[in-house]
Amino acid sequence: MILNVIRAVFFILVGIVASAYLARALNGQQHLGWGPYLIMLGGVLLAFAVITIDVLVRKKNLSALAGLFFGLLVGILISLALAYLADQITGVFLQRATRSAYQPVIMGGKLLLGLCACYLSVSLILQTKDDFRFIIPYVEFSRAMRGPKPYILDTSVIIDGRIAEVAATGIFESRLVVPRFVINELQAVADSSDRLKRGRGRRGLEVLKKLQEMPRVELHVWDGVLANSDKFEGVDQKLVGLAQQETARIITNDYNLNKVAGLHGVAVVNINDLANAVKSAVLPGEKMRIRIVKPGEASGQGVGYLDDGTMVVVEGSRDKIGTEVEVLVTNAVQTSAGRMIFGRCNGTPERSMES
Repeated sequence: MILNVIRAVFFILVGIVASAYLARALNGQQHLGWGPYLIMLGGVLLAFAVITIDVLVRKKNLSALAGLFFGLLVGILISLALAYLADQITGVFLQRATRSAYQPVIMGGKLLLGLCACYLSVSLILQTKDDFRFIIPYVEFSRAMRGPKPYILDTSVIIDGRIAEVAATGIFESRLVVPRFVINELQAVADSSDRLKRGRGRRGLEVLKKLQEMPRVELHVWDGVLANSDKFEGVDQKLVGLAQQETARIITNDYNLNKVAGLHGVAVVNINDLANAVKSAVLPGEKMRIRIVKPGEASGQGVGYLDDGTMVVVEGSRDKIGTEVEVLVTNAVQTSAGRMIFGRCNGTPERSMES
């Protein structure tokens, strides 16, 4: 609404300025022809064209805009220097009368030099804006991040779904960022002909909707332009590049992405490691009650699960499938893929190494 008001005020101001120019031009002048009218019409059409371009170009890149203005500033300074140099040269080699005769040519030459300088400056800075901070350390065209670093969600952690439960606790003080190319990948998975993939994609979209509706979660869809995007082929590489560009962290449960991001110096939060870290510790010698749901791989073994999904392998419980037994913990193994607990039915003798 405010933007539309600004556009209307701009258009009205251009009309007022053009009308004032026309009134001043016609004041006491009877034979100016169509010149003032054409200038007024051109000003109004120019304002209309500017507003039209502003409306049509919805996605603006702030870094590109900063590069454009900085390039114009450099180009104008170079133009002024070249104009001064041209005046000095013509003053030395041309007589005053000759210089006056060639004044239109000189002015046209200086104008062309200025346009070329502005064009080359803007083109150079837009193509090298990501490396320009090495020339001017305090000038950087990337957006400055304030506060805690944001978290970028990858496709796997969204489909996994546990991120919604973690976010609901309010543990994330910074923004959760979902790149547009991740949403496109989720949409492609949701439209897959494979029933299993289609279900996973739809679950991921539902998780995003749930995150968006959480009052304690700030979810941001990133629609920006990735610098040097032609260097990144897959979604994983784009995620790493975006994390480097935005000084952000990645949340994933993809082992390969975890390793690749680490090689590039990008901080990663593995949702599996986070889930394992909050599980209650189980020590050898403790007792627990487990419902045996299926046979194990070795003879006499049964398998049950804790409420958090941890697998418990129980010796001497194969014949107790479907019942709840008391288990004495003998060992617990922790890996990045999860945790496994080993035990035996209370009262069952421990298996010897010879057997």
